[in-house]
This record gives sequence, C-alpha cells and structure tokens, in this order.
Amino acid sequence: MKRKGFDQLSRRERQIMEAIYRAGQATATEVLESLPDPPSYSTVRALLRILETKGHLRHVADGTRYVFLPVVAPDRARRSAIQSLLDTFFEGSREKAVAALLDASRSELSESELDRISRLIENAREEGR
Repeated sequence: MKRKGFDQLSRRERQIMEAIYRAGQATATEVLESLPDPPSYSTVRALLRILETKGHLRHVADGTRYVFLPVVAPDRARRSAIQSLLDTFFEGSREKAVAALLDASRSELSESELDRISRLIENAREEGR
C-alpha cells in the first residue's frame, strides 16, 4: 500500500478526510451527512475504500457497520499539510506565509489575537536560543 500525500487527493477525497479528522472517526453515513453537495451513499463507500487502499484510512467493525479512522495522527497530518502549503505558495518560507496571513486579516485581528501572536513569536525566539 503506497501512501500518497494529502495534496494528491481529489477534492472529494480531501473533503472526506477533513470530515473524518473533524469527527475523529466516522461511518459512511456520518461522512455522507457532513459533505457539501453530497454524492450517493455508494460513491462515499467507494471513496472510503479508495482512501483505505491509498493508506489514509483504516476501519474497525462496529456491529454491521464500519467505522473509519485516519491512519496518520491529526498533528502529523497538520504539519504535512502546512509544509505542502508553504512549499506550494510561499517557496517554503514561513516568514512569507505569516506576512500573507497578517496582511489578509489585518483589519480582522483583535488586540487579544495580536497579543497572542506576539507571545507566540516571543516564545519561538526564546526556544531558539
């Protein structure tokens, strides 16, 4: 089973993975109910099997139904997704990504959010010393 990166998933496969990560685990019915513009139940089942084959999901039996769980822990998946985002849009630069985030939300950030961001930066400086 070769595991592909999340950036190589189809739009619908990403939506399914996002739904399962949000819930922690989910049945096909629960996934179907959480999807925007949902496809048929059989399509969701087929996509869940594909994601299992690709190595992104595993399932456990719960009576007559399967409960699907992500193979990769959420924090590891998050780091991988962020790294892919950095590489794709910001030439791998964290500085460019943070600058873009701050520029895009400049008027929407509250004083308390700016204070928290400042503390995170200060903590990163201290840990780097």
